[in-house]
Amino acid sequence: MLKTSPPGPATTEEAGSRPGRKILGAQTLAATLSAVISMGAYCLAMAVHGTYPFGSRSRAVNDLGNQFVPFHAHLWDLMHGTSSGDLVFNWGSGFGVPFLGDFFTYLMNPFSWLVGLFPRDQVEIPVFLVTLFSVGLAAFLMTVLLGRLRPGSPWLRGLLSVGYAVSAWMISDGFSDPMWMWGLVAFPMLGIASDWCLRGRHWIPGTLLVFASWAGNFYIAAMATIGMGLVLAVRLILEDTPVRQRLNVLVRAGTMTVTGVLLAAPVLTVSLKASKLSQPAPDATYKGAPSPGDYLAHLLPGGLLTSAPQISVGLLPLLLVFSFPFIRRVPGKERIAWCVLLVLVALSYIWTPTILLWHGLAMPNGSPYRASIALTAMLVIVAWLALARRPRPKELLYGAGVTAVVLALAARSPYVSRGTWILTVGGGLLVLALLVLLYRFRGDRRLRIAVLGGLACTVFLSTAYTVFSVTAIRDSTAWWQPKRTLDSKSLAAYDAVRAHDDWPATRSDPGPHEFANNDPLLLGGEGGSYYSSYVPAKTAEALHALGAGWYIQGRHTLSFTDPVGRAIMGIGGYLDWAKNPNGFAQKSAAAPPVVTLRPGTATDAKTHDASVFARQERVLGASVYDVPALAPGAGPTPTTKPNGDWHLPGNAKGGKWTSFTASCTPGTEAFWYAPWYTGNIQALGGKSAQEGRYNMTSNTLLSLGTVPAGGKFTVALGTRKAQDIPKFPVGCLDRAKLGAAVGQLKTTAPLEVTAGGHSIAATFRKGTKGTAVISTPAVTGWQCSVDGGASRTPGTLGGLIAVSLGDGGSRVSCSYQTPGLKPGLLASGLALVALLAVGAFGVVRTRSSRFSSSTSSSNGKH
Repeated sequence: MLKTSPPGPATTEEAGSRPGRKILGAQTLAATLSAVISMGAYCLAMAVHGTYPFGSRSRAVNDLGNQFVPFHAHLWDLMHGTSSGDLVFNWGSGFGVPFLGDFFTYLMNPFSWLVGLFPRDQVEIPVFLVTLFSVGLAAFLMTVLLGRLRPGSPWLRGLLSVGYAVSAWMISDGFSDPMWMWGLVAFPMLGIASDWCLRGRHWIPGTLLVFASWAGNFYIAAMATIGMGLVLAVRLILEDTPVRQRLNVLVRAGTMTVTGVLLAAPVLTVSLKASKLSQPAPDATYKGAPSPGDYLAHLLPGGLLTSAPQISVGLLPLLLVFSFPFIRRVPGKERIAWCVLLVLVALSYIWTPTILLWHGLAMPNGSPYRASIALTAMLVIVAWLALARRPRPKELLYGAGVTAVVLALAARSPYVSRGTWILTVGGGLLVLALLVLLYRFRGDRRLRIAVLGGLACTVFLSTAYTVFSVTAIRDSTAWWQPKRTLDSKSLAAYDAVRAHDDWPATRSDPGPHEFANNDPLLLGGEGGSYYSSYVPAKTAEALHALGAGWYIQGRHTLSFTDPVGRAIMGIGGYLDWAKNPNGFAQKSAAAPPVVTLRPGTATDAKTHDASVFARQERVLGASVYDVPALAPGAGPTPTTKPNGDWHLPGNAKGGKWTSFTASCTPGTEAFWYAPWYTGNIQALGGKSAQEGRYNMTSNTLLSLGTVPAGGKFTVALGTRKAQDIPKFPVGCLDRAKLGAAVGQLKTTAPLEVTAGGHSIAATFRKGTKGTAVISTPAVTGWQCSVDGGASRTPGTLGGLIAVSLGDGGSRVSCSYQTPGLKPGLLASGLALVALLAVGAFGVVRTRSSRFSSSTSSSNGKH
């Protein structure tokens, strides 16, 4: 049975004795070796594969075109004072969005902060190091945790810990999300904290470990808390102690967890509030459990298939886990308890209610098996409980037999690759032989060291080959094509954006050209592109309503592609696609300031715009479009819906296209806007294609060309899909009228516009009347005042901030306050008071105990 205070490293090292210090030193060396092997194997695989930073930047390991290199580039800007925003607000993305939720979610891995030590144009390197150092620290801490579960060779513990640190979850799910990699560290940290609960010590350090886990990444930390809670439950079941003592352990663990989580409360309250205010994610449903063969296959290394949990931890731990039920030195109750835990956790990943429980009651958009990291930790724990009992050769052979059965059952799974066969058969036989030799030579120190060395080399090479095999498979798939980020082209774009940036007078937009999914974070400037789980719904709705596009149901917004949209947002310079060596061209546009004035009371109250063109005119404050009524022409006949929209029947392959005729003022520029349209468009001598999809992908305004002298033109639509388009999808822009409107906004513009990290202010002539419009979406959290008066929630115009100057004012000031921050700080403060109170009580009790002992000793002498 497990005891509350078993002999071995867990107690002697805390005693401070010479043997304890020696054991502690060996454990530290072994844990360090585990970290080195884990990081070295990962780097070797990346180097052989030619992945950046060991190869070309075009082969980037961290899904660099996704969110996280741009976020780290923005963190670099914040650390070096070159950003227009701060931790509270990000002026660069989505024309102004909250940032603290993004910071807490994507940048709280402490290793992320290394980015400030590198040049900005090398930011991909520290992003890689986030993954690498998290792997090393996870291996180190898992080595320590295993020693607290059962005494034994620290070197063997270290080799098993490699399987956890570089598990299939890490290679397949975790590596591309630097913030999740802190979850890899959180599991052993929480395991150590729960062990202290079991031993009745270190409540304050344990609480701080819980805090560090949850603050670094609350998403995976929640899974780690559940996982390590289950491990603690099994250990308590196996404890040979009174029920009351075990209940005390649970109370201690509960109070430690609650206090630690409350210390990290701002991370939770801000992120949860940001999530509540965000654009809804696409509906996600569980598509069903994998086949038994596919699931079993995922226990084996070297393959990649996303339709099952990623649970492989390598052949050494796997062989020991399969041997565990047959090891007679392990009491039967213990074998049953741990095996039942593994089976139940494995089944919990393929049952919808428990999948939801693991993922915070929300089905993930993406893999539903992100919580499989918990099972990788448990597999390594059970592997150590087996190895620490020195399994006999016969017991190891039983485990090898089970491995062979699993391989036979999984042989036809698409998961099984050439690497899987090499690692399982070749690597498995080698590991089996070395474990048998380890048992045979257990009394011969020299031979045992030699076998340990062979086992270390096997673990190192097999881990490296596993990473290489999985990476090669992933890179060969069509869906895995990360965008390039910081190459020579993007660096040129960065320079171009910065050179034309005169914020807060106007904006320099790095869009619509896309280098990454968060170009404003990567390249600087102030644009509309923004990709995050926390895109405010008000931002997505406002930009979409004005004609900007989006992806992923609005959780990835895009910049404007039309002159009116750019004028409304005060965009004075932007990057556009171009056929030149850099792939882009820097363009300038006549733009009003970011803060402008509208006459009277301009708001969104009780307004209904017939088209996106009417809405843009209302927000701009001027009429600049001809919006013609379309007349059906040749091809399949469209029909009108009750709301006036057109329904396209679709055309047969090779058949005629549905066409419309329109009439506009000659010389104006025709624009097309059908946000959900998918198909071809032919008009005014040009042909374009759009790929809209309700309501996932929204198109932006598309320029069709210049209206001819006669004023009439035809728009032909080639689509085989029956679909709807707006009643007024065409608007013809009069550039002269737009220029006059912009000129008028400049004439009435404020005398001065200033912006802070999360504030903006404009100074007008004294007694100015009307409505000040700030070209930033009016997301929840903005408070504005006029001439130092009371702060109020601003009104809106087209979803943008609108502040009435009343009977006359001269200064408008707006400041952003993060929703959810105050209650989080309050909860964190209360938890800190509780922590300090416990610490003070402990000091007083210790001193009282010493005083009592001293008094008793003195009385004894007399």
